[in-house]
Amino acid sequence: MFTVMGWAATVLQALALGFVFVIGVCVALLVAFFIIDRTQTGDAIRRNYPVIGRFRHLFTALGEFFRQYFFAMDREEMPFNRAQRDWVARAAKGDSNTIAFGSTRNLTDVGTPIFANAPFPPLDDQFAATEPMVIGAGARTPYLASSVFNISGMSYGALSRPAVEALSKGAAEAGIWLNTGEGGLSPFHLEGGCDIVFQIGTAKYGVCNEDGTLNEARLAKIASHPEVKMFELKMAQGAKPGKGGILPAAKVSAEIAEIRGIPQGKASISPNRHVDIEDIDGLLDMIMRIRDVSGKPVGFKTVVGSLEPFENLLKRIKERGEDCAPDFITIDGGEGGTGASPMPLMDLVGMPIRESLPRMTTLMNEAGLRDRIRLIASGKLVNPGDVAWAIAAGADFVVSARGFMFSLGCIQAMKCNKNTCPTGITTHDPRLQKGLVVEDKYIKVANYAKGVIKDVETIAHSVGVAEPRQMRRKHVRIVQNDGSSRPMNEIYGGSL
Repeated sequence: MFTVMGWAATVLQALALGFVFVIGVCVALLVAFFIIDRTQTGDAIRRNYPVIGRFRHLFTALGEFFRQYFFAMDREEMPFNRAQRDWVARAAKGDSNTIAFGSTRNLTDVGTPIFANAPFPPLDDQFAATEPMVIGAGARTPYLASSVFNISGMSYGALSRPAVEALSKGAAEAGIWLNTGEGGLSPFHLEGGCDIVFQIGTAKYGVCNEDGTLNEARLAKIASHPEVKMFELKMAQGAKPGKGGILPAAKVSAEIAEIRGIPQGKASISPNRHVDIEDIDGLLDMIMRIRDVSGKPVGFKTVVGSLEPFENLLKRIKERGEDCAPDFITIDGGEGGTGASPMPLMDLVGMPIRESLPRMTTLMNEAGLRDRIRLIASGKLVNPGDVAWAIAAGADFVVSARGFMFSLGCIQAMKCNKNTCPTGITTHDPRLQKGLVVEDKYIKVANYAKGVIKDVETIAHSVGVAEPRQMRRKHVRIVQNDGSSRPMNEIYGGSL
C-alpha cells in the first residue's frame, strides 16, 4: 500500500513540476515576444500593443477560411461562390444536379441572363446532340471539333503532373480538347491521347529561339504529334492583359525547365507581348507562318479592351484576303483567372466577357467573317447557364480552366502561386500531390464536361431549338437597372 502511495506521490510531483515548467516556458515566450514586438519598427500595431497585436495577423489570415466555410452565403463568395462550386462537384461525381424548393439565385440582379422558354419546345424524339464543327477548313489538316465545351489553357508547371494527367485522360474520355497553356507540351498532356491545342505564349516556350523569336523546326516537331490539332497564339489573357505569364521559382523544376527551355530554379516571367509581332499585319503574318509550317488551324487568344483594334483587324483581313485570317479567335474576359497576377490587372483591366463577346460577334458578322473565323469564349464560364449564354451570344465554343480545376477537387484555397495547394493541383510538393489520384480524378473531369454539355442541351431544348448552336440572342433576356429584362438582341442589335 505504501509503495502505491509513494508511486502516486511521485507522479503528482512530476506532474506539478511539468506544469510549472510549461508555465515558465509560456511566461518566457510572452516576455520574449513582448521585447521583440516593442523593439521592432516594421509594424506599428505590434509595437504599440505587444503580443496582443499579433492576434490581428492571425485573425486576418484565418478570415478567408472562416468566411468560406461559416459566414458567406451560397451566392456571396468571389471569384466563385459555393453554389457554383457545388454544381461542379455534383456533376464531377455523376450525381443528380436537381434541386428543390426554389432557386437561391437573385433573379433581379442587373445583368442576370434569363432564358426565354418556348411555348412548344421540341419533343423528346426531336432533341439533337451538339453537332461537330470544322475549324480551319483551309488548313492542310482541318480540325473537326466534336465538343462545344472544352478545357482552356493551363500550363504544366502552373499545374502539377497528376493534374495534367487527369485532365488529359478526362478530356479523352469526354471527347473534348485540352489546351496546353503557354508552358509547352509535356509528356503528361499526351498521356491520355486526347485532342491537344498547343498554346504559344509570348515567351514561346518549347518553340522559341534564344532571342524570343519563333523556331520553325521546333514548331514542326510539335505539329508532328497527331494529338496536336490546333495552335493558339496567346496575345493576352483576361487576368493579366499587357503582362506576361508568371511562374514562381519554386515551381521551376529540372523537368519543367527542360520542357520550357528556361533556367532551373528561377522565376519565369514571359514578355508582355510577342517580340516579333508589332502590329496587325505582323499578327496576320505570324498566323500564316505558323499555319504554313504546321499545316494545322491557327488562331489567337486575347482580351477586348476597346473595339477599335478589332475593327482595324477585320478591315485589314478583308483588304488582304481571307486566307490571312485566323481560323479562330478566343475572347477572354477581364474576369479570367490565373495562378499569379498583379491585383490592378486582375481587378481593373479588360472588358468583361458579358460585354465583349456579343460586341465581337456583331463586329465579325458585319465584316462578313462570321463563317470564316470561329469564336471561342473564355472567362469564368463554369456552369451550364454560363455556357448556354455564351453560345446564344455568338460563341461557337466555350472553354473553361477553373471549372475543370474544381472537377479535380480545387477548393478555391487561393494558394495557386505559393506551391502549397492543399489539393495537389497547383503544387510540385510530392507530399501534397499524393492527394490527387489520377485514376479517380480523370473520371470526374469527364463527368463534369458531359454534365455541362447535357444541361446546355437541356436549356437549348427549353428555349425551343434542337441543339445549342441554334440558340440566338433573342432567346436570352438581360435584367436591367429597373428590374425588368430586355432581349439581348435588342441590347446589342442584330439578328444573331
